[in-house]
Amino acid sequence: PGFDDGGATAATFYQPQGLALDGGTLLVADTENHALRAVSLATGSVETLAGTGAQLMGPRAGGPALETDLSSPWDLAIVGGVLYVAMAGTHQLWAMPLGGDSIAPHTGNGREALEDGPLPEAAMNQPSGLATDGVYLFVADSEASAVRWIDPRPGGAIHTIVGEGLFEFGDRDGVGPANVRLQHPLGVAWHDGVLWVIDTYNHKIKRLDPRTAECRTFAGAGAPGRGDGAGETARFSEPSGVSVASGRLYVADTNNHAIRTVDLVTGAVATLALRGL
Repeated sequence: PGFDDGGATAATFYQPQGLALDGGTLLVADTENHALRAVSLATGSVETLAGTGAQLMGPRAGGPALETDLSSPWDLAIVGGVLYVAMAGTHQLWAMPLGGDSIAPHTGNGREALEDGPLPEAAMNQPSGLATDGVYLFVADSEASAVRWIDPRPGGAIHTIVGEGLFEFGDRDGVGPANVRLQHPLGVAWHDGVLWVIDTYNHKIKRLDPRTAECRTFAGAGAPGRGDGAGETARFSEPSGVSVASGRLYVADTNNHAIRTVDLVTGAVATLALRGL
C-alpha cells in the first residue's frame, strides 16, 4: 500500500474500492488513502484529484480538492457532469464537478441516522454503494441495511426505498420498508429499471424494483460458501461490488477472492476465469 502518483508501475493505492468511468479516465475511490485518484486508460498514469492522504477528523466542510481531508470514500457515480462520492466515513455524499478543483458535502448532515428529506438536512448511515439511472442516485446505505434514492439537483431530497434503521436488519423478501430486510448491503447497480443489490452479510444478490419497493432474492443460498449453479443454490461469501454488462452481473465476491457472473435472465451463477494477469 502507498499513496504515490506517477506511471502505471510506480503509482500506489491503499484498499481502493469504487470506480467510475469518465471518457478515457478511470476515477478511483482510494478508500484507505482517503483520496480520489484518476487513472489514464491510455497511459496508466495516476494522479490525485482530491484528498490529502489524511482522514477528515474535524468539521465536515469542503474546499480546494487537494487541500481537503476526506474520510473513507467508498464508491463513485457521475451525473450531469458531477462526480458524487459515497463518503462512508462522514455518513454523507460529497460532490466534485468534473474538471473542477473543489469538493464539498452534498447530501447528509453527518449524523449516523436514517432520515429522509432535503439533502442538507437528511441523514445517512455509512453509504457505501452508488448507482445512477442518469438522473437520480441510488445508495446502498450500509449500516442502516437500506437502499435510498436521491434527486441530486438543487432543491432535491433523499427517500428510502427499503430499510428502517440501524437495528432493523435481517433477510426477508417483500414489498416496502416495513417488510423487506437486508443486512449491510455494500453494492448496488442500475439496469433497465431494476436495482441489483449486493446484500453483503446475507451472501445474496437481490432484485429491487425502485418504483414498487418490491425486493426479491435473485441469487445466493444465504450462507457463506463458493458454489456455482442455479440462482438460489449458488453460494457467495460477503460479496461487495457489482457492475452490469452484456446481460450479466459481475460481482466482486470478496471473501472468495473471485469475480462471479450472474445471468440476468436465468439467474445462473458462474465464476469468471481470469487469465494472463
